[in-house]
Amino acid sequence: MDLIWNDERSNQFITNVGLITSDGPFGADVMACEWTHHVSYSPGLIAVCIAPNKATHGNIIRTKEFGVNLCSTDQSVMSSVAGGYTGNKYNKIDALKELGFEFYEAKKIRTVMIKGAAVNIECTLTKEIMLGDHTAFVGEVIEASNNADKAPLAYHRGKYFIMNTNVVKPSQEERERIRQVVEKHKR
Repeated sequence: MDLIWNDERSNQFITNVGLITSDGPFGADVMACEWTHHVSYSPGLIAVCIAPNKATHGNIIRTKEFGVNLCSTDQSVMSSVAGGYTGNKYNKIDALKELGFEFYEAKKIRTVMIKGAAVNIECTLTKEIMLGDHTAFVGEVIEASNNADKAPLAYHRGKYFIMNTNVVKPSQEERERIRQVVEKHKR
């Protein structure tokens, strides 16, 4: 069965907003990528899932590299532009500059990165996997910087959120009780 875009079941997922930067046959581009995932610590691997008709898809196929910039809570306008317009028809980088957003040249790949993002990660492509109607591009991290004063933007049900309410984990005493119960059921 399909879980289509904007279906109530699909909308239950809570994601970050990855702003994927690339440069290639479609020119410099930034797209909002809801499916941006940290998939390995060692080596550091990031997966982004992109539809084949996107300019960023074509850029990554050609250049074998991409930037991952996790959108910060003060960049919702950037996310809306990056996700609401196609790089096949619009120069979103120039439009975003005119709107006051700043970019900088990546250190180890040939694209721009987004100033003020919660984190900036430069990747070289290690694997591409067709998964249904999207391609999962897995990139190895070759450069990363963290902006500790910036919080990542969350996305849920078509809206942006700031994650500022902590749900308390079980206490140490409760975790010990849980461990004892689980240990009784060891196979």
